[in-house]
Amino acid sequence: MTGNYGWGLPIAASSYAKDIDFGIRIIHWAMIAIFVLWGIFFTYLLIRYRRKDGVPAEPEDGHEGLKSLLPDIVVMVFEIGLIVFYAIPVWSRIKTQFPIASNSQQIDIIAEQFAWNVHYPGPDGRFGKRDPELIHFTNPVGLDQADPAAADDIVTANEIRMPLGKPTLIRLSSKDVIHSFFVPEFRIKQDAVPGMVIPVWVEPTREGTYELACAQLCGFAHSLMRADVHVQNQADFDAWYKTKMPLKQEKEAASW
Repeated sequence: MTGNYGWGLPIAASSYAKDIDFGIRIIHWAMIAIFVLWGIFFTYLLIRYRRKDGVPAEPEDGHEGLKSLLPDIVVMVFEIGLIVFYAIPVWSRIKTQFPIASNSQQIDIIAEQFAWNVHYPGPDGRFGKRDPELIHFTNPVGLDQADPAAADDIVTANEIRMPLGKPTLIRLSSKDVIHSFFVPEFRIKQDAVPGMVIPVWVEPTREGTYELACAQLCGFAHSLMRADVHVQNQADFDAWYKTKMPLKQEKEAASW
């Protein structure tokens, strides 16, 4: 994971990461340009109006009105244009144009102090029922084993697997306090809020291992709340999936 970071942004590993990076770069280049231009202007003022013997400093009686506000107006128009014509369309596309569920990997991620619990449906594509009263340290998501749909489900802790080039639909929730799902390489950050199920999606574009870190201060062990996100080709993902299935369901899946 250390190789994912350099002098600039982390590597772009999702289908919409480059769109977000473009906006970030626009802002940074604009800030550099403003810094340089103001630096040149201040240097000019320091030289042009430096103290001289026999020349007293005299305040001006009037002011230049809107002319003095021109730099601020230019910056304001630029920022409004960036938000209206770039940021909102990109963010709207990410938040509203979700991939089709039938063509995507679906998982539930349930955050808690201080772990990320991941619930995968079995080969039948159906999530088993979960009941808060069944939550136990041996059953962190409260999976109801009496439900037939739960028999082939997979639950992992602090380990997320995603197939390469295939969208992953995530239903994000929390068992206790507000946590924040943040994978820098995916350019994705979303709070997990108690009492809410928040949909998130990502389509990984690079194989590798990425770090999921909680980006919201959530308690004394906040800094330890992390997980590994493994992006694999479909064959490797299927092989891993098979190793996690109970033997009975593995045989049934082989016959489907």
